[in-house]
Order: sequence, then structure tokens, then C-alpha cells
Amino acid sequence: MSLHPPFPARVVLLCGPSGSGKSLVAARSGLPVLRLDDFYKEGDDPTLPLVPGSSDIDWDHPGSWDADIAIEAITRLCATGSTQVPLYDLSLSARTGEETLHIGRTPLFIAEGIFAAEIVERCRELGVLADALCLTRGPLTTFRRRFLRDLKEGRKSVPFLLRRGWRLMRAERTIVTRQVSLGAHPCDRDEALDRLAAAGRPVPQGTAA
Repeated sequence: MSLHPPFPARVVLLCGPSGSGKSLVAARSGLPVLRLDDFYKEGDDPTLPLVPGSSDIDWDHPGSWDADIAIEAITRLCATGSTQVPLYDLSLSARTGEETLHIGRTPLFIAEGIFAAEIVERCRELGVLADALCLTRGPLTTFRRRFLRDLKEGRKSVPFLLRRGWRLMRAERTIVTRQVSLGAHPCDRDEALDRLAAAGRPVPQGTAA
């Protein structure tokens, strides 16, 4: 139970393995979206973790991401309806600027990214959490979709994408298990959209929230 007063808006945290379709679900929901990938650390940050036995930066490790700044942005959006967010270029591993995200008077918005599950408990304690969802599609489907997307967008070199893709495909079930253990509900695209629609419906007067 949160000890904080109610906020005008609340957040749905949308996680899942890279390539599981988070951005697509967020777009189809029609809700405002905060991209949590924009809170990655920059490529020259000395605290970035490495893949064990490799010189590759482990961009799938929570240590590559700034959870504190992401939480600040979420709580500010919930309280005021707008916040400054960084613009991050994944191909450069760098922030290239910032922009203001406005959600207006909407009572619900989505924060989506592979690390969203890492902040479920903190958002719950702060009284801003509406729901937490973990998308699952199966390792082979996710591998194919992730590789084609990253190749098209030029996110990293082809050898890096193949190494990362193979590693993530083998680890996908472990990734999903961890995100569920952190408080996210496992679901496919259709169930996620149904839960998003339900979370956005107003509570009838006289009904306990």
C-alpha cells in the first residue's frame, strides 16, 4: 500500500525481451508513451557492465540504464503532466538532446522498455503504478523480429547484433522469469491491449478503487 497521496495520472510499465513487440503494443494502445530506452547511460560511462568474457558492453544489463532518472520522469509526468526527457541515439550510444513530453490530462500513460520491470516495486511504493505487463512471443519469433528491426535501424554492427541476438535467444525464458518475479504480468499482445484498455477505464462513482 502506498503512503503517498493520489496522483492525477498513473503509469503502466510495459516490459518484455528486446523484440517482443512493446513499442507496437504501446502505439496501438493510443496512450501517451514514455520510451525508457532513452534513459540508457552513454557509451563512455565507466560504470557500464560488460558481457562476461567479452569486450562488448552489455546493453541488456540493468546497470546500463539510469533507473533513478527514469523514475523522476515518471513521477513528474504523473504529478504535472509533462517532463523533460533525453533523446538517445542507440547507434551512437549517446544522448543527442532532450525534449518535453506532454501527456495532458490523461489519467494513464505507458512507460515501455526492457528494464521496466526493474522499477515496478518503486512505482508501486510511490503510488503511481496502474499495472505492469511483460510481453512474451517465444525465443525464435523474438530473435527474428529483433534482428530485422535492429538491422533496419542500424543500431549496432551486424556481428554485434548476431552475438547479442544469439545470447538473448538462449536467455529469453530466464529474462521473462525475472521480469515476472519483479511484479510484471506475463501476457501476449492481445491480452496486453485488453488490460491497457481496462486500466484506462474510469472507476464508477461509489466503487472502491
